[in-house]
Amino acid sequence: MKRALLAFIALWVGIAGAQDFPAKPLRLVIGYAAGGPTDVIGRLIAQDMAASLGQPVVVENKTGANGLIGTLEVKKAPADGYTLLVTTLSHNVNALLMADKKPYDPLKDFTPISLVSFLPMVMVTRSDAPFNSVQEVVATAKAKPGEISYASAGNGGSAHLAGALLATLTHTQMTHVPFRGNAPALTEVMAGRVSYMFYPMIGVTEQIAQKRLKALAVTTEKRHADYPGVPTTAEAGLPGFEEYTQGLGIVGPAGIPAPVVAKLNAAVRTSLGKPETEQRLKQLGAIVHASSPEEFRTWLGQDAERWARVIKAAGVTAE
Repeated sequence: MKRALLAFIALWVGIAGAQDFPAKPLRLVIGYAAGGPTDVIGRLIAQDMAASLGQPVVVENKTGANGLIGTLEVKKAPADGYTLLVTTLSHNVNALLMADKKPYDPLKDFTPISLVSFLPMVMVTRSDAPFNSVQEVVATAKAKPGEISYASAGNGGSAHLAGALLATLTHTQMTHVPFRGNAPALTEVMAGRVSYMFYPMIGVTEQIAQKRLKALAVTTEKRHADYPGVPTTAEAGLPGFEEYTQGLGIVGPAGIPAPVVAKLNAAVRTSLGKPETEQRLKQLGAIVHASSPEEFRTWLGQDAERWARVIKAAGVTAE
């Protein structure tokens, strides 16, 4: 009887609190530097959420350790809905790479709010590279193991894991060359010192148009409007590659009351339903994808399983 009473009181307090939510500004933590795709998209959603919720949504960039610093800060925050996190691929991958030493559980320690978008990539090489297709890259890698190299913005990031996935699916040996950011990585690809890289569609279109790079494939399900002549990874002989596209979403600490989650989810979905927001995300190379909290939780679990297989098969480590 006492336990049931306490449960009822907790439920009543949660409902009462949700009715007043939000009564103060919210924080949206982004684990990456200002100006990057995650930051730009997060700020756009925050602006729309503020309009829907009637309170400011303040974006805070807590950079470091491939998003880990920001993730841990949100994990420790009160479960009241006022502190949220923009998640990327690293939300699952950091925990996978740390294995038994992982400082958080991507599902148990967080409350999913909604998926926001997917960020497909384009596989690029220098404009005068000796290969003109994914198949030719793979053929060279098979003929000369280790000679083909791929760049990334750092260990465990989306470009690294996409390259590792390509090597795993094609049973080839390729050399990973990490850099401190996408810009220096792309510079080395354009110079021909690294064979190729998977690059976010944001910001690479101009280099391709100016013939400083050539695109070999896009990781979208269908051909992308910005690259109509570039085959998808499936067309290039890699069916299922598109399922590994990085997803962005919003979570909070574990235990946020359901009524508060519903309000937050509605605010995100309202943002993503605005034509101007959808158009802006499209310009950034993102594919809008709103979801329910339950759908996002299911997707996070499936995404972790996908990357766990790649990390194990490719022997990817935290260092």
